[in-house]
Amino acid sequence: MYRITEKRSLNPTVTMMEIEAPYVAASARPGQFVILRVDEGGERIPLTVAGYDREKGTVRIIFQIVGATTSALNRKNVGDTIPDFAGPLGKPTEVEGLKKVCVVGGGVGCAIALPIAEELHRLGCEVHTVIGFRSKDLLILEDEFAAVSDRLAVMTDDGSAGRQGVVTLPLGEWLSAGENYDEIITIGPLIMMKFVVATAKPFGVPTVVSMNPIMIDGTGMCGGCRLTVGGETKFACVDGPDFDGYQIDFDEAMSRSTMYRDFEAVRREEECNLYRDANNK
Repeated sequence: MYRITEKRSLNPTVTMMEIEAPYVAASARPGQFVILRVDEGGERIPLTVAGYDREKGTVRIIFQIVGATTSALNRKNVGDTIPDFAGPLGKPTEVEGLKKVCVVGGGVGCAIALPIAEELHRLGCEVHTVIGFRSKDLLILEDEFAAVSDRLAVMTDDGSAGRQGVVTLPLGEWLSAGENYDEIITIGPLIMMKFVVATAKPFGVPTVVSMNPIMIDGTGMCGGCRLTVGGETKFACVDGPDFDGYQIDFDEAMSRSTMYRDFEAVRREEECNLYRDANNK
């Protein structure tokens, strides 16, 4: 069993947890993920490692409450346990040798971007960061990014925090002003990453995208994270989740990502009804 040692709400739909998992913490690296189950009969879901403390033996996860399993996980509290927490899985983000990088995160994808920015900073890399959200109410991890970024732009769709606009606005301005990045690393909604790649392409800056958003099973068996990279079929969970953004067929990936939306809505409603019935007895 894996014990929850800390729980914190980052916004109304996003929760951070620290899980006691010393073997995972000992070898986890930025960009990797774990597979967990909330209970013995539950489904397996992949969640990206959002941080780790090797001395304490804990792993940080940050998740958005969108489906039945994440709703059940969010009902767990400090001191509670979960039966399975396997990892680390996936290939870590390659950061060695980079001297100047722009990290672009969107929404809950910022939870994946943060440990990458932290590791780059630790290695002495100059880090420029853009993070974007729909509104101030959904803003997460601003202070944590500020602590490891030499330059930080906060964007919101409605202008309620930071600057109004999308993440490609400051990125395009910085590139046009002559910022020479060794690499751009972006994590967030597929449509956001598509346009980050489009913004970077005229400048020829290598751009790495995390295809974590389309992962379902996490082992390559379900085929839900199948995507086309440079004309070849790849699986985000076993071949990635990081890929060369210029090689991704984003339109195909976005179409595939909606496959289970109706099923998940039904499962979420069933889970909510079971929880309500159990508490009304």
